[in-house]
Amino acid sequence: MSRTVKALLALVFAVVGVTTAATPALASPVAAHSVLASCGDTSGYQHVALSSLPAQAADTVKLIDQGGPFPYPGKDGSVFTNVEQILPICAKSYYHEYTVPTPGAPNRGARRIVTGEGGEFFWTGDHYATFQLINRDS
Repeated sequence: MSRTVKALLALVFAVVGVTTAATPALASPVAAHSVLASCGDTSGYQHVALSSLPAQAADTVKLIDQGGPFPYPGKDGSVFTNVEQILPICAKSYYHEYTVPTPGAPNRGARRIVTGEGGEFFWTGDHYATFQLINRDS
């Protein structure tokens, strides 16, 4: 299923009030905005405590903070272009993505942390269909 289709389905589920198994029940993630948010405007995003995410997310944040080494060096740290425009609209190189390993997955899995140049850390457990702003202090 394409990212666009996933984003549209997530939006439909958000409007209808249905959650999917891939979406954590911690808080309602933001699938899309009715008005595109300007760069740095994270006011419309639900927050999620880092401590409530899978343990691998905290491990990935530590790797990001120390500059690696990352499990997927060709992919981790690469530019996330935000083509779906679910995150606030910023310069093309503003966001970078990192894999959050999924135990038992035969590939990179769907979990990512996307960072912004302004210090934002976003969690997606469903391969960019929805995002939550990570509160790293909890």
